[in-house]
Amino acid sequence: MNRPTAIITGAGRGIGRATAVELSRRGWAVALVSRSADELNATAKLCEESLVAAADVSRFESLEGVVKATLDRFGRIDAIVNNAGLAPLKPFQEMSNDEWRATIDTNLSSVFYLSKLVWPVFAKQSSGVIVSISSLAARDPMDGFAAYGAAKAGINVFSQALAKEGAKIGVRVHVVAPGATETTMFRGLFSEQQFANDRTMRPEDVAGVVAGCITGELRHASGEVIWLHKIT
Repeated sequence: MNRPTAIITGAGRGIGRATAVELSRRGWAVALVSRSADELNATAKLCEESLVAAADVSRFESLEGVVKATLDRFGRIDAIVNNAGLAPLKPFQEMSNDEWRATIDTNLSSVFYLSKLVWPVFAKQSSGVIVSISSLAARDPMDGFAAYGAAKAGINVFSQALAKEGAKIGVRVHVVAPGATETTMFRGLFSEQQFANDRTMRPEDVAGVVAGCITGELRHASGEVIWLHKIT
């Protein structure tokens, strides 16, 4: 297996699916991760070489299985894309402790878990790329996005620190922070009356930036947060 290989979480739809398709178009093999095997299988049909790995990214043991399956199938891991997200829109006083933990673990802990699991692989090969999807909510959260914004801000700081450690072993760490993007998750929160689609980006717009980070066009942005939004 000579294709470079990427693990993509949240790959069943939206930005994750668009990223998988874009990387596949560029000759990459992709390990597709989310809770829904049906959605992953739909993504896999759009990719030339893929592995479907249904998993709960909020659990370390589940991601441990994903990394093992990817190495067993492809024999290598060259990049990971931390894209899985959970975005409850709720005032913090109405949020339960379980909802808080689920939001932090899905968005932030999963980044720590998967990065930790692939780090020995990257260190051994003296190369690797980590791209994590943050959000403009990390900088300017809407009302009700306290937990989501906090988790995404955590991604930003964690990734900036990780980039410094990664530079010592040839590993790049990027953060892509998009604003409103036409995804199922976004439209589950905001109607077109609330947020017109002429103010949103396409998943493919974000995927192109993610792919640029991975394949090297944006290699000098390691350690930085790349903020994306549609100018209207």
